Amino acid sequence: MSRFAVVFLIALVMRAGGLDAQAARLRAAPAHPGLGSLVRLTLDRPHNDDSLIAIRGTMAGELLHFVPAGRGAWHAIGAVPVDATDSVVARVVLERASGAADTVHATLAVPPAAAALVIASRAGAPGSRRLTVDRRFTRIDSVTEARIERENARARDVGRQAHASPPLWTAPFVRPHATRVTSRFGSGRVFNGRVSSSHLGVDFAGKVGEPVVAANRGVVALVDSFFLAGNVVYIDHGGGLVTGYFHLSEQLVAVGDTVRRGQEIGLVGATGRVTGPHLHWSARYGALAVDPLDLLAVEPGYEVRR
Repeated sequence: MSRFAVVFLIALVMRAGGLDAQAARLRAAPAHPGLGSLVRLTLDRPHNDDSLIAIRGTMAGELLHFVPAGRGAWHAIGAVPVDATDSVVARVVLERASGAADTVHATLAVPPAAAALVIASRAGAPGSRRLTVDRRFTRIDSVTEARIERENARARDVGRQAHASPPLWTAPFVRPHATRVTSRFGSGRVFNGRVSSSHLGVDFAGKVGEPVVAANRGVVALVDSFFLAGNVVYIDHGGGLVTGYFHLSEQLVAVGDTVRRGQEIGLVGATGRVTGPHLHWSARYGALAVDPLDLLAVEPGYEVRR
């Protein structure tokens, strides 16, 4: 068996003649993905399959982008939603020159313990981090709530737009700040004993003015000041992937800029809802929030190092 564990999969081929022993099949790894994690999908098809003209797929409502991996295989990455409670299905359609279409599915089981942990964290269960912030970030009126929702919608839209271009990166992702991680993805948080939430990003220790770099090549899609996230920069990496950089003291790029991997794009700060200066790094696959540390295992061609 390869170093990639393979999840339970179903290879159902919709043909008039029924199931085909030489049909395409869809595999996914890792075997037990966590909530908000990235997975690699592998589409295997017969070597003599010369009639394929297009591959279309979705997983958790987001488009899949398959790239050739050699020997009749194609790779894509997908995301497990942070609110998944049972299983997630990837569905891929293979279009033929004849006009026929085959459909294959892969079902990823979400570990019940992982789902229960996130639900408990959101409820402010014991073990959640208790944080103290300015009272204006916990006593929020309806006008501010509407602002927060508009800003969240803009971030989701950036993710959706990232499906419109192919991957813009040709090298592995890197950390945006070379310091220790102080808070991981999915941890529970309670602000001033009132507001509970799940941490949908990774925090890096930092001092005001320290450099923040782009995790990979991409196009700057959003630069603004948000109520909770403070000064933000979002980068569209193509292929559905977006990274965000929050709480900056200064933004050093503009919308439309093409940035290279490791390029300085901002400075660590303490803007927005914070307890002190640090960098919050976020990531999305389409509109879905994912653990940005998973990006460090993704290589060009959607090879995933586990």
